[in-house]
Amino acid sequence: MARRIDVTGAGGVRLAAWEFGDPPKTNRTHGPGDQPGVLLLHGLMGRASHWAPTARWLSARHRAVALDQRGHGRSDKPPHGSYTREAYVDDVEAALEQLGLGPAVLIGHAMGALTAWQLAAKRPDLVRGLIICDMRASALGAASQHTWTEWFRAWPVPFATLADVRKWFGEDDPWVERPNPARGEFYAEVMAESPDGWRPVFEPQQMLRTRETWVYDAHWEELAQVRCPTLVVRGLDGELGRAEAQEMVRVLPGGQYAEVADAGHLVHYDQPEAWRAAIEPFLDTLRPS
Repeated sequence: MARRIDVTGAGGVRLAAWEFGDPPKTNRTHGPGDQPGVLLLHGLMGRASHWAPTARWLSARHRAVALDQRGHGRSDKPPHGSYTREAYVDDVEAALEQLGLGPAVLIGHAMGALTAWQLAAKRPDLVRGLIICDMRASALGAASQHTWTEWFRAWPVPFATLADVRKWFGEDDPWVERPNPARGEFYAEVMAESPDGWRPVFEPQQMLRTRETWVYDAHWEELAQVRCPTLVVRGLDGELGRAEAQEMVRVLPGGQYAEVADAGHLVHYDQPEAWRAAIEPFLDTLRPS
């Protein structure tokens, strides 16, 4: 089960956090033998529920909370709100403090991983450990943003059924090199039924506004400022190449490396068991003695 907790982000934006566990764990002070809290951050277009299998697995030994970031999931999507890097980082800072999770382990996928390491650099007191899942530190550039703009335009919205969503994103999408049912399920989870069919729960233009605040810049400097133990995880067929991932590990003062076979960018969705096996040894090192 998941319990919704509303928190207030930067500029008063209402954010939906979801605590996993049965029954949910209460706030508590970290002490000897206690388990750290974990905050899970989805990537661009994602939502907290994408972390549900990971969070339920973690909840046996941790207080696991997943956050719908601004513009995503059940959180506010202010039409004229701020979608800057600073706003996303400040939101997570506020969530950790209001939830009483810190110092926490942050687990982030893609954009969520960038937010996590930027917060770890800014507020090391709030972050005990960090897992970066398939996010690059190098600049992606204008061509990448243009490709994303054209990709959004190609979506055949509204979709008539969820089956159509799964088929298009899992098979027919020009970005799909080979059929990927997990990708279809991933995007089906960010759709909601409207009078004319199924549409995304986010506004594509807000996603592009969000992306343009980080896609043109490299983020190595902030990565090097992270002081907590950090695991960099990549899917072998993902967007983060091995050479760049290993350079990220080298730059990180406490960096470690793991990769997941037969996984693309959606590592935790493509291969959930292998993903858990990749991160469990690292999490074990963060347990209080």
